[in-house]
Amino acid sequence: MKRGAIVKYQEITAGGETYRAFVPAPLPPEPPLDLSHERQRKLERATLAIGRLDSITLLLPDPNLFLYAFVRREAVLSSMIEGTQSSLSDLLLFEIEGSPGAPLEDVVEVSNYVAALDHGMRRLSEGFPLCNRLIREMHAVLLSKGRGSDKTPGEFRRSQNWIGGTRPGNARFVPPPPDRVEECMAGLERFLHDEGNPYPALVKAALAHVQFETIHPFLDGNGRIGRLLIAYILHHDGVLSEPLLYLSLFFKEHREEYYRLLDMVRTEGDWEAWLDFFLEGVEKTAQNAVQTAERLVAVFQEDEGRAQAQGRAASTALRVFNALRERPLTSVNEVSSRTGLSFPASAKGMDLLVSIGVAREITGKRRNRIFAYDRYLEILNEGTEP
Repeated sequence: MKRGAIVKYQEITAGGETYRAFVPAPLPPEPPLDLSHERQRKLERATLAIGRLDSITLLLPDPNLFLYAFVRREAVLSSMIEGTQSSLSDLLLFEIEGSPGAPLEDVVEVSNYVAALDHGMRRLSEGFPLCNRLIREMHAVLLSKGRGSDKTPGEFRRSQNWIGGTRPGNARFVPPPPDRVEECMAGLERFLHDEGNPYPALVKAALAHVQFETIHPFLDGNGRIGRLLIAYILHHDGVLSEPLLYLSLFFKEHREEYYRLLDMVRTEGDWEAWLDFFLEGVEKTAQNAVQTAERLVAVFQEDEGRAQAQGRAASTALRVFNALRERPLTSVNEVSSRTGLSFPASAKGMDLLVSIGVAREITGKRRNRIFAYDRYLEILNEGTEP
């Protein structure tokens, strides 16, 4: 369905040149989305896949294990789209108190993302609404230290930004001028809470993501907050009991198509092509997440069986194994604090897991040793290669 551009262009003269900034029309789109029979089928398949993902928590021995791992995997992937080179192992090492090596700027950026995600989840669990205040709070945490900390964390921008090019006059895309940001974001917030909105949560998340990216309300961190917004809308609207759906890997794998379709919405009003792409991403991502959870459960059961077979040492080995399952990169100190075992007992249990091939020591040192649960990390690392 052709709508024409969904934006009004505002001509601005600054620095001796004139450029056009995009100001998006408020949501929902007019005329309404064309939810054809085929598109309805895509929506049904994506909704079914999300339902399976939500029920996977029943399969897991501890749903928080899955959330811990997936949040960190998403942090690495989402930051990677922005150009960081931090790996999942870099992040996990950074999170171990007293871990070897100085923290890299990239790792700090990824760690901030985890903190921002955790902050949002905690606020929502306390009953706080998904609103612009919460978005700004998460942004403040995201840019709290390291790269971007000088870009007004937690505040909507008060200067013009742009994407591509060296200045607004030659940019590929220029978001709304700063004096229109508050108005545009207020409109997005109204849409998120509009009880008369005719679209289900999945469609709402698809529309809101594009709108947020078009407004580009911050000087830095827009992409990461915009991707988080998808998971938070689905969680806030009760589609997911935990914010477990993260589309960064799908967007990373189809990067050029992702940006092309965002531009198609802005310049031609083609919401339908974007929605088709988004629903395909949701279905594939949810299916992959379910398969990952099933594979992790199988690995956990197999390795737990190997620990159980260790005779009199089995009880200690199992307690250490459970700590390793919670933190697939860990130290003996951390195992001791997590299990309540003494340091010598923790070390002995970990050495036993190393001897049966469940764990591996990665530093080569005699003191401050770090251990990896390789089979777990291999599954989590899939797709996170730079």
